[in-house]
Amino acid sequence: MALADSTRGLPNGGGGGGGSGSSSSSAEPPLFPDIVELNVGGQVYVTRRCTVVSVPDSLLWRMFTQQQPQELARDSKGRFFLDRDGFLFRYILDYLRDLQLVLPDYFPERSRLQREAEYFELPELVRRLGAPQQPGPGPPHSRRGVPKDGSLGDELLPLGYAESEQQEGALAGAPSPTLELASRSPSGGAVGPLLTPSQSLDGSRRSGYITIGYRGSYTIGRDAQADAKFRRVARITVCGKTSLAKEVFGDTLNESRDPDRPPERYTSRYYLKFNFLEQAFDKLSESGFHMVACSSTGTCAFAGSTDQSEDKIWTSYTEYVFCRE
Repeated sequence: MALADSTRGLPNGGGGGGGSGSSSSSAEPPLFPDIVELNVGGQVYVTRRCTVVSVPDSLLWRMFTQQQPQELARDSKGRFFLDRDGFLFRYILDYLRDLQLVLPDYFPERSRLQREAEYFELPELVRRLGAPQQPGPGPPHSRRGVPKDGSLGDELLPLGYAESEQQEGALAGAPSPTLELASRSPSGGAVGPLLTPSQSLDGSRRSGYITIGYRGSYTIGRDAQADAKFRRVARITVCGKTSLAKEVFGDTLNESRDPDRPPERYTSRYYLKFNFLEQAFDKLSESGFHMVACSSTGTCAFAGSTDQSEDKIWTSYTEYVFCRE
């Protein structure tokens, strides 16, 4: 029994015939390197092993202390793979470094980050994310809020007030439960309307422009006699006001290239998680947008050589401008 206990947890199951268990255990190299490379949902992170095991009994602590390297999933380059949200993992890793929670202003993913913390079994982080936010600095009669129902828009609702007030209005037969025109500050004064991201003061949807673009390529055979071979659209980009883009495309919008953009600012770095232009058009149409302009540019190259009899490869970039009035 003493030999079995001493060999437990060794990389190869502790097999072996002769020799003492203590000398074999002391001669074993560390199971994991000091520098660990992680692939989390396609995002690569490099950190120290002591960082990922800094919270005992968490999921990462068990992975890198109780399991052997060959038991963990890896990508094609040998990095340890986790099938989770790669963008939100940056905040998980920041927390593991010093056990402090620091989030940017206008952070719309608080509820999703709390779900990630639950998955990684970090109870203290879950508790902090679920706790009410403290009032932040600002002008009189204002305080920091959170988006209603986890909304990704730019209008922040005061904590603990908007939902209850809107529910009371709905029970009383108010015409629009999502439009609250007389919010109150802690001191009792009016601070202005509470609106959903897509509403203006009169309850109508906000006007604005969204531009989507894509780069495509296709091959035309010699002398244009053969059918054109169109290649799949690699990425559909989204340009416009952050809150409008999030309102229209929701969870299908990839924000990884510009994650901390405030809702009232503009961006040209978003792109969609799907590659079908018609799907993007449908979403814009359902949100009340219509196309007002389109432009395209292209270049031509010859495959294989400079001989113009060879196949021609055309590369084009096309933009569509949509408007909601």
